[in-house]
Amino acid sequence: MAECDRLGRDTFLNHYGYKPARAYVVVHLGREYDSKAIVGVAHRYAGGRALRPAEFSGGEQTVGRRLRELGFDVRTEREPAWVWDELLLACGLVDDRGWTGPPADDPGVRALSDLLRRLRMYPPGTRGSGFRGAAEVARVCADAVRVRTAMEAGRSGGARMLREVVRRFVDDPEATRGAVREIREWAGDDEVAGLAPVDEDDSWVEWPSAVEGHLRLRLQYSRERSRPLRNAKVEWARRHGLPIACEVCGFDFGRRYGPRGEGYIEIHHVVPLHHAGAGENTLDDLAMLCANCHRMIHAKQPWITVAELRALVRG
Repeated sequence: MAECDRLGRDTFLNHYGYKPARAYVVVHLGREYDSKAIVGVAHRYAGGRALRPAEFSGGEQTVGRRLRELGFDVRTEREPAWVWDELLLACGLVDDRGWTGPPADDPGVRALSDLLRRLRMYPPGTRGSGFRGAAEVARVCADAVRVRTAMEAGRSGGARMLREVVRRFVDDPEATRGAVREIREWAGDDEVAGLAPVDEDDSWVEWPSAVEGHLRLRLQYSRERSRPLRNAKVEWARRHGLPIACEVCGFDFGRRYGPRGEGYIEIHHVVPLHHAGAGENTLDDLAMLCANCHRMIHAKQPWITVAELRALVRG
């Protein structure tokens, strides 16, 4: 575990040929480690050599059981990976502290932990009891400090996305600090914090793996599923004498399904929230779409606009 901490998770796994754990992680001093990789490499420290991944099974009945017998905390859950905006907020906190890693009891660490937990960006089933807790936030902050220290010494280390975020602070600190301020303001909006979490199992939504605004994109999608917002748009359309129909293909649920489909429609933000900002959207910014057209917008990265999809439909 000390070697993994020293090298960084990605470098450690790549060096020994292991892939990230898919189900079981071992937790030690508040940190999560890839259980199979830890056991395989520990074999070297026991007087042998590091085992290759193909030489043993990493399941519950082997690695999981042995680690528990040794007194380690093995969990069958892995917290969702940190996305770009979350890492940006963590690095912003480190930047506020002069690039020193704040401890878990630092007020700023606790505030960031509270913010990330309050956002409810991930479904409850993907969030463990320590989800974005102060210890986890402090760990990410410490990782950011190590990445910057290595970077300044001409070395590489740490997770790729974290390196990219730290690089932004090195190359353009003022613009990056401005982005941090924007995200803090946006993420602290009461409406955003009250949205239902996104279910990442929606297979028709393709989420970006690493992109600025990832958190905001996810919350935009969550907001689009808000029933009160949809109802407000429907009432707005009725008051203005507009049909409750898809603005791309013209499909009208009421015409097709009768009373059962009357007034049914999905909504989509014409101007992405990461461009418009929180609290600045009006009902004019919402498009009414049928389920198929809405899915086609979100089906692949980059998400396309309503106008672009309309052009595709019309040929």
